[in-house]
Amino acid sequence: MKFGIGQPAPRIEDPRLVTGHGRYTDDILPAGCTHAVVVRSPHAHARFTMGDLADVRAMPGVVLVLAHEDVSRYGGLPCGAPAMNSDGTQMKLPPYPLLADGIARHVGDAVAFIIAETEAQARDAAEAMPLEWETLPPAIGIQGAERAGAPLVWEEVSGNVAFDCHEGDKAATDAAFAKAARTVSLSLVNNRLVTNYMEPRACIAEYDEGTGNWTITLGSQGSHSIRDTLAREILKVERDRVRVVTPDVGGGFGTKMFMFREYPLAAIAAERAKRPVKWISERTEHFMADAQGRDNLNTLEMALDEDGRFLALRVDLKADIGAYLSGYAPFIPTAGSLMSPGVYDIPVIDIRIRGYYTHTLPVDAYRGAGRPEAAYAIERFVDFIAREVGQDPAELRARNFIRPEQMPYRTCTGKAYDTGEFEGHMRLAIERADLAGFPARRDASARRGKLRGIGLASYIEACAGGSGERAYVSLEPDGSALVRIGTQSTGQGHETAYAQLVSEALDLPLDRIKVEQGDTATLRNGGGTGGSRSIPIGGAGVLGASRKLADNLKKLAADALEAGVADLELTDGSVRVVGTDRSISFAELAAKAGAGAAELKSDDKWTPPEATYPNGTHVCEVEIDPELGDVEVVGYHVVDDFGVTLNPLLLAGQVHGGIVQGIGQALHERTVYDDDGQLVTASFMDYRLPRAQDIPFVHFETRNVPSTTNALGMKGAGEAGAIGSCPALVNAVVDALHHAYGIRHIDMPATPDAVRAAIATAPLVRRAA
Repeated sequence: MKFGIGQPAPRIEDPRLVTGHGRYTDDILPAGCTHAVVVRSPHAHARFTMGDLADVRAMPGVVLVLAHEDVSRYGGLPCGAPAMNSDGTQMKLPPYPLLADGIARHVGDAVAFIIAETEAQARDAAEAMPLEWETLPPAIGIQGAERAGAPLVWEEVSGNVAFDCHEGDKAATDAAFAKAARTVSLSLVNNRLVTNYMEPRACIAEYDEGTGNWTITLGSQGSHSIRDTLAREILKVERDRVRVVTPDVGGGFGTKMFMFREYPLAAIAAERAKRPVKWISERTEHFMADAQGRDNLNTLEMALDEDGRFLALRVDLKADIGAYLSGYAPFIPTAGSLMSPGVYDIPVIDIRIRGYYTHTLPVDAYRGAGRPEAAYAIERFVDFIAREVGQDPAELRARNFIRPEQMPYRTCTGKAYDTGEFEGHMRLAIERADLAGFPARRDASARRGKLRGIGLASYIEACAGGSGERAYVSLEPDGSALVRIGTQSTGQGHETAYAQLVSEALDLPLDRIKVEQGDTATLRNGGGTGGSRSIPIGGAGVLGASRKLADNLKKLAADALEAGVADLELTDGSVRVVGTDRSISFAELAAKAGAGAAELKSDDKWTPPEATYPNGTHVCEVEIDPELGDVEVVGYHVVDDFGVTLNPLLLAGQVHGGIVQGIGQALHERTVYDDDGQLVTASFMDYRLPRAQDIPFVHFETRNVPSTTNALGMKGAGEAGAIGSCPALVNAVVDALHHAYGIRHIDMPATPDAVRAAIATAPLVRRAA
């Protein structure tokens, strides 16, 4: 098919979006709308009292002021994935109230919600709030939370340990270590990140007094999960009383999947004020109010035999989860840790995972959700091991890779890899990166006073598993096709991807296919977007429904054309008798069948039996100015295995975007809380995102081995770029620093300050090229 699977079709949504015709939450303003502002704590840990609010409520334009007592009867924000401790008990689940009740637990903690006729009037009222603060000592960071005598975030949680879990076989791991020829250990940091999507969060709440129903408009990664949580867990009403509408969304990266306080607060305010309520986050408010990502401290230890083969792995993972439990917070480190073995044939493993409460923003899923953390740990560690034992990093990997003939392969953490040729894509990536020519490039850099390094990472991740996704495809009266589905595009290009799958079955041009998403009133259920599930799972449903519709149209056309179904084909919006000019258009078929005919509608749902396991190799080359500490990425090559490619252009865009986020984490993005818990990197003045000048040309290609656990043979691709990039980047930086100064490790982000500090304390004076 001209527009079907494998075709590099340009994105059909782009003309609308890039010409300013997108419709985002902030573009919507209902009649009579009020404007909301959240009053936030300026302290990381403090008791507070709130005086008489009568004067604030009487200020010009103020419509409503909500404090904790005004919303205490509603449910708080729920944690949907609590962890089980090693002793079999469930972790304690402290409350996450809509507004703080006398104690603020992080800078930005919400203490009041004000709506007024204008945003400026609401801000004036916020500044006039009669609040008195008694500051308390905070626990900041993992080390601050676990030190003896540390302040407790929650009195009922001893030592600030939210959960303490175990995976693997400790006894077998201990036995393997006991017989090892040698062991190697490394501690490393996976730095905290701020999501920084292009469009900050926003919501509009409207309440209908006649029906008692709400309509909530917001940017999300799935309207249905927001609806269900808001209705059942917080407002305590039937879900049919809450309609959630998601228009265009300017980025999500996991964070827009979750419930945030402003959504139920706006809904409550709209009901009480009998007016629509609109809340729009500012960028600094995003830094202080939205869930953040990563923030792990890993200690790894590997047991090796005389030949450098891996015998066993120990992992001690500590995760900072912030002051409150965000929606899936415990699940991120616990599930992510199951990918600790990576692409290696490691017989046994012992993993301990601890989560710590701290007086900081909650931490939750960020692009990859635990898998980037696991991939960074093992791939950085394998490079470190190679230098410790005096082996080439690529050859040590090849010696320990899971081999194709071992597939399907069950890891020591229970993951079932169905396919993969890890050495194949590593060798191809090394060839594409011209590793053989690297010494000459290093010498050329040295002559200019620069350091040069090259690093690789061979990753694997788990995604596109879990529940299925039902898709609905119908033929419209004008002969076009309509797709309705409960996933949610946040910029990935779903309209194009789903249209290509419809075109594969119906041979319609892409501009004749419309995709509807994001409205719980037009589709009762949906799984949303996350974990690279939309195309591998939702797409399978779309293709299945499209094929059913194609069969229906052939049956309808068989009567009209007086031909057998087997003699018919679909081509360019019509059904034709093969080898003749006799045909009937889709529009004529729709008219003949009549409006609402069952034959013009189809649906399908495919549920994966297992996750898919995309994998690949990133090779990164950097040049470092030792005087300034600047790191420049001068070469980047990727060979990935995504099973089957739907659209090469969309795929390359996903990989490129993930690599840019990896460059940001590895080299630039540094979330800093000071000892008082103040977020000192709360704006783009202090929080460094990668710029266009920081991004190299990326050579990307695939070496696909189709998945056996996916209906389309696909392996999810949305997060892979962010998973393979960080270890490749840091391995390249360390390669340059080790060659010149003997430096063995540097933590992310390798900022100029960090590089200069590493050089200043290096074990060697700079070596000659």
